[in-house]
Amino acid sequence: MPRITVAVHNERVKLFAGFLNAISLGLIGFAVLRPITDDISQVSWITLWWGLAGLVIHGFAHYIMGMMRKESRP
Repeated sequence: MPRITVAVHNERVKLFAGFLNAISLGLIGFAVLRPITDDISQVSWITLWWGLAGLVIHGFAHYIMGMMRKESRP
């Protein structure tokens, strides 16, 4: 595979992983941290589920980063 194609592939992988990471951090911040800081009585099981969903998406971003390709030496 040509070097330019590997570089483009790796940048797209990093971009998608960064997008997923931003989504997960926003989800955790909005679904978990906001209810905790506003009023602790608002925390419920749904808060836990949304927090776990954010962690799963974050873990998937780590998995996506593993799909980066190495450049072959000529």
